[in-house]
Amino acid sequence: MAGRARVRAALAALSCLAVVAGCAEGEPEDKKGGDEPSSASPSGPSGPSPTVTVPVFDDEHAMDPPGPLKGPQVPADILIYAEETLSEDMVEQIRAIKGVHSTEQLSLASASIENNVFTIAAVDPATYRRFTLVGKQDEIWGRVAGGEIATAKSVSDKVADEDSFIKLGSEKDAPSVHVGAYAPQAGNIDIVVNEKWGEEILQTHDNALLISTFTASPQSIRKPLQRIVGRNASIQNLDVVAREGLDPNTVQTAVPTGGSVGAAVGTYRYRVDGGRVIPDSGWVSANIVTDTVPLLGRVTCHKDMMAQLKGALAEVVQRNLAEHVYQTAGCYHPRFIANTTRLSNHSFGMAIDINSLENGRGTVGQMHPHVVEIFKRWGFGWGGDWAWTDPMHFEMNRIVTAG
Repeated sequence: MAGRARVRAALAALSCLAVVAGCAEGEPEDKKGGDEPSSASPSGPSGPSPTVTVPVFDDEHAMDPPGPLKGPQVPADILIYAEETLSEDMVEQIRAIKGVHSTEQLSLASASIENNVFTIAAVDPATYRRFTLVGKQDEIWGRVAGGEIATAKSVSDKVADEDSFIKLGSEKDAPSVHVGAYAPQAGNIDIVVNEKWGEEILQTHDNALLISTFTASPQSIRKPLQRIVGRNASIQNLDVVAREGLDPNTVQTAVPTGGSVGAAVGTYRYRVDGGRVIPDSGWVSANIVTDTVPLLGRVTCHKDMMAQLKGALAEVVQRNLAEHVYQTAGCYHPRFIANTTRLSNHSFGMAIDINSLENGRGTVGQMHPHVVEIFKRWGFGWGGDWAWTDPMHFEMNRIVTAG
C-alpha cells in the first residue's frame, strides 16, 4: 500500500523515535513467554498522555478531521454487540429507556491476529471519543480519522511489525494498518479504526452500541435492553468487564472479520465459567468434527479446515517428508490465551500445533522448510513468520481446493 511505503521512508529518516515499537532493546516485555495479558493502556487517566508516532495519512481511508471534542466526556457503561446491524428503530427504543444518558453506534468484529482474537471497532472518531478516557486528545482522533489505528501499547508490542503496522486478521490478504496512537479504549475494545476502514474490512456494520447511564445503575436497564435486542446480542456491563475481564452473566459474541475463513467460522457465541470457554453447542455440532488424518491420527478441528489439513499432510507423505511431522498438541481447543480473556484461534478449530516439543514460542524451531511450504500452499499461515514466533502453529488463512 502507498501508506506503507511512506512510513518506511519516514522511519528510515527518523530511525529512533521513543514511541511505537521502534527503539526498544530485545523483545517487548509482554511478548516474553507468549501468552501474557494485555494491559488496558500505557497510562491511566491521571498518568502521562498517550504517545503517537510519525503520521501516516492514508488517502484511501481518510475521513474529515474530527476537530475539537464536542460535548462532555461520558463513562462507557454498557456495550451491546450483535451479529446483525442494530436497526434505527431498535436504537431509538434503547435511547428512550429511562436511565440511558448517551449512546454511540459503531461496528464491531473479532480478528485473529497471531493466534490472539482481538475486538476491532470501526468508529466515527468525532463522536466515539467522548466515551474514552482520552477523548480530549485531539491528535489521537485526528490520526484515526486519517486512517491509522489507536490501540494499547501492549497490543502493538505483541502483534505490530517493525514499522508499526498491524495485519487486521489471519486471512492471507488481510490489510495492514499503521498504529497512529497508543490509547485506552472503551470497554473490551482492543483496536480502533475509522469508518472508512470499517467499510472495507468488516462484513457487518453498525452492529454495536455503547451506552452511558451516567448516574443510573447499568444493571437497572439490563432487562429492557434484553427485550429490545433479543437473544442474539451480547450485553456487556463494562464495570464488570473492568473488574473481571468479561461479564460472566452474558453470552459472549465474536463475529470474525470478513473473507473465506471468517465466513466459515460464522458467529461464535460462548459463555465463561470459571475461566473456561464454553461455546454454543449448536455452533460446535455444526462446525467441529473428528477424523483421522495422515501422520497425526485422530484430530478434532473445524470441518472446513479438515480437508485442507488432510491435503497438506498427504502431500508431506507423498514428498517423502513424513519423518518431519510426528506429533500434534491439538487443533480444536476452546480457551483463552493464558492470563487473558482473549480467545485463541484454536477456539474456532482453525489452527493446529505440530511437533510442539521442538518448536516453542519465541524460537526459530526445527520445522522443515518444505513442510512449511506445503502447508502454506494448502491455505495455512505459519507462526514461524510472526514477530514473536510460534513455529509449531499453523492456522488457516484462506479456503483452497485440491489441485
